[in-house]
Amino acid sequence: MTKDLNFSEKEYSEIIEMALSDHIPFSTIRKLYGLREKEVKKIMRTKLKPKSYKNWRKRVHDLGSQRATYK
Repeated sequence: MTKDLNFSEKEYSEIIEMALSDHIPFSTIRKLYGLREKEVKKIMRTKLKPKSYKNWRKRVHDLGSQRATYK
C-alpha cells in the first residue's frame, strides 16, 4: 500500500534533485523522506517531463549495472 504523498513543492524539489544526483542512493532518500524507490519513481514520473523521466530511468539503469551500489 502506497502512502499519501503530501509534500510541499520545496520538498518535492529536494526529492527530485536528490534522485537526479548520481551520488545519492535511493536509501538516503528513504531515510530522509520515508519514500521507497517505487514511490520516488512515481514522483519523478509525475513531476518531470516524459522525455526527462525516460532519460533519467535510462541513466539510473545503465549506471546501476556498472556499479553495484548505484541507486
